[in-house]
Amino acid sequence: MISMWAVELYLDKINRLLLEDDTGKVGNVASEANKTEYESIVLEFRAFLSDCKDVLDEATTMDLLERHGRIDELVFFAGLKEHYEIVVHHYIQQGETRKALEVLQRPNVPIDLQYKFAPDLIMLDAYETVESWMVTNKLNPMKLIPAMMRYASEPHAKNETHEVIKYLEFCVHNLHNEDPGVHNLLLSLYAKQEDESALVRFLQFKFGRGRPNGPEFFYDPKYALRLCLKEKKMRACIHIYSMMSMHEEAVALALQVDPELAMAEADKVEDDEDLRKKLWLMIAKHVIEQEKGVKRENIRRAIAFLKETDGLLKIEDILPFFPDFALIDDFKEAICSSLEDYNKQIEQLKQEMNDATHGADNIRSDISALAQRYTVIDRDEECGVCKRKILAAGGAPRLARGYTSIGPMAPFYVFPCGHAFHAQCLIGHVTQCTSETQAEYILDIQKQLSLLGEKAINDSSVTANDESITSMTPLDKVGIH
Repeated sequence: MISMWAVELYLDKINRLLLEDDTGKVGNVASEANKTEYESIVLEFRAFLSDCKDVLDEATTMDLLERHGRIDELVFFAGLKEHYEIVVHHYIQQGETRKALEVLQRPNVPIDLQYKFAPDLIMLDAYETVESWMVTNKLNPMKLIPAMMRYASEPHAKNETHEVIKYLEFCVHNLHNEDPGVHNLLLSLYAKQEDESALVRFLQFKFGRGRPNGPEFFYDPKYALRLCLKEKKMRACIHIYSMMSMHEEAVALALQVDPELAMAEADKVEDDEDLRKKLWLMIAKHVIEQEKGVKRENIRRAIAFLKETDGLLKIEDILPFFPDFALIDDFKEAICSSLEDYNKQIEQLKQEMNDATHGADNIRSDISALAQRYTVIDRDEECGVCKRKILAAGGAPRLARGYTSIGPMAPFYVFPCGHAFHAQCLIGHVTQCTSETQAEYILDIQKQLSLLGEKAINDSSVTANDESITSMTPLDKVGIH
């Protein structure tokens, strides 16, 4: 209470000095002495507020300062009590943007105040505000978007530096911001500029090139396309169509802007030959329609376009696009060139056919040689699995699942390396190394082969007149090729 009483006395003293006027006019300092004393009292009062800030009742003190019209002291006391919102609001009302920003840049000022006062500050002084944002750490650009959109909605001179674009470019290129909202806002501001070069550069910039698996862009391509179409930024639209693999739309739009650009777009398609040809046909049709007329040199100029396709299009591909009155002489050179190309292709095909025929003859010779191939097996040769002799009567022991040997000597396999195995032993070993399904399939085929062998012995009396039976091998009968 004593401290509050002292505040009252200071305020009363200050008011008396203001009222002491030799001329009788309230609010004028009468003399230099009065003025000096007034400034001294104000400094003393501020020192008192600083010393007693923890003792004074906050609400009562601020109410007294406000009722006595001491706004400067009110702001000073609010700063002492860390009520920075009041301080910043006062500076904004006074139009003192730099002082407000200096308060917001203090380490102990909540970052949320930056976002709260951003709309007022950027409208008051965009340059100072953006410069402050660029040196302030831990700012989230997404929370500044409402303020930037408010500033961007106001009209600006053509040659004026757009402060929001400057800040967004700083976020994208210096801070490597990846928020889609930031990229979409920057793209929308570029799209509203008359010169679309900055927009095209932004669309072509590879944001993820520093990372192996990073995305190439962070804006919404569908939103970008709608925006560019609305603002009639055709070159930007062509790039977006191409980026979205909508190559036909890209080429169709490029033909309205620049045929050279359409050719460049058509060449971007490398993995789809049919689509690439279709795109070049679109360009050829456009070029021919542009060049058509009664003058023969126009037609010849259109035919010369074929050379730019690097052989992808032939004269017969573009003939339907020419007018009916075109003379054959105009196409003579192109037709002759096309016929020469076809002749070269025919000769090449003949050579390939001859090579294929020669290769087939070699294969037939190899097959004939294999039919006469034999291997000599030593009488003591053992099976690589059961270690029994291959040529011994009875052969390998009988296996489970219906295996039977045919004849006194069990079937066996001899490999080019010289190793020999009983058929049953080899099949049993293979079935152990395969899956259950494959093993059952192998055993089922072996059983069918055994049954067919027995049936062949029983049907030996059948005459050879039935060629459909005698010409079929056991493998053919069980469907193995």
